[in-house]
Formats: sequence, C-alpha cells, structure tokens
Amino acid sequence: MLIGILQTGLAPDTLVESSGDYPDMFARLLAGNGFSFRTYRVVEGEFPASVKECEGWLITGSRHGAYEDHDWIPPLEDFIRNAYAAHVPMVGICFGHQIIAQAMGGKVERYAGGWAVGATDYDFNGQHITLNAWHRDQVTEKPANAKVLATNDFCTNAALIYDDRMLTVQAHPEFRPEFIDGLMQTRGKGLVPDEVMAAAAERLSDPIQDQTMAAQIAAFFKAKRP
Repeated sequence: MLIGILQTGLAPDTLVESSGDYPDMFARLLAGNGFSFRTYRVVEGEFPASVKECEGWLITGSRHGAYEDHDWIPPLEDFIRNAYAAHVPMVGICFGHQIIAQAMGGKVERYAGGWAVGATDYDFNGQHITLNAWHRDQVTEKPANAKVLATNDFCTNAALIYDDRMLTVQAHPEFRPEFIDGLMQTRGKGLVPDEVMAAAAERLSDPIQDQTMAAQIAAFFKAKRP
C-alpha cells in the first residue's frame, strides 16, 4: 500500500543526522506493515496531482500554526476535503491533526494552558496510552462530524476519527525519547517554560506505547472500505 506523506515541517538540521527527518520517522514507526512511502514537501509548495495518486495520506507535524498565513495552507485544506470526499484514508499527526480539524470546520488555537512536552498520558476509549507530545496549539472545537477517540485533562480533543476516512492524533508516536530530548535542547530553549521541560526531562525514560499507536494507524489504513 502506497502512503503519501504530506510533509508540513522540517526537523531541526542538527537532529536530522541522528533521527532523520519527519518522513523517515514515520517510515520507521510503520515499518513491517507492507507500506511504501512517497514524500511531498507541501511546506515548500510540492503537492500531489490528485488525491488518488497514493492509496492513503499522512500529514506530519510542523512548527507552523494551522491558523497562520502561509501560501500552502489553503491548498492543503482543499486537498484534505477532496481526500475525504473521495474516501481516500488520511492520518494526521500533531499539526496534521490540527489542519484536518480546521479544514473540516473545527477551530485551532494557541492553547491558553501552555505546552505539552514529552511523555504524556491519554485515555483512548478506556485504554491508557503514553505517547510523546510537543505542542502548544490545540483543536479547541472539533468538527461536527468528528468523534473523540482520545482525551486527557490538558487536551480534550487528543485524537479524532471522521467516519472511516480520517484518523488524527495530537501526540507524536513517531518521536522517540532522544528526539524529544534534542528538541528541548534546540527549539525548546527560550520557547517552552523551564518547568515544563524539567518535567519532561524526568519522564524521558518512561515507556511509550508508540507501537500500539502504530498498529492502530496501520489497521486504519488497511481497513476494507466500500
């Protein structure tokens, strides 16, 4: 199954050598499921010719806000709505989660409660899952046709599903602890409050259920659809 990765951000140059860029992280996360991948750098204006060019789509994280004024955001929102209409499965992670919600009629904001960084606990329909997070923006109002799959006290709309067509997650299952540590040493300084990074540093060795999330994503892509 060919999955098109819509890359909406770039990993810090200093971390790419050790961790790879975002498409590399997703290829690693979803390895062993029979997927092949093709990357489109939509952050640089590179878009697929059609939503049928791949059998499924995955939108990455980004340092940009879904509500910001960038030339590539309106066509990305159009692409999201077209993929939904065409019943081509799509997964969104962090920024991807947010931009899909925005494109489908929800609201994304810079959250007044601040940052979520590092190992974070979520309730996935009664199942406790710990995943790495790195975000200040949130989906504060979900679209009418989205159902909440995961939540916690900090992030009400932590994962959403839109029928059998789109699955989105606020956390970063593709981020390994060493990458979170690297982000704190690069992008985090002067941006994320010291106490938030200190708490995240204390949980760097906590086990995360990245493969549990990977299995859910793989099953979603592979599900039989009408």
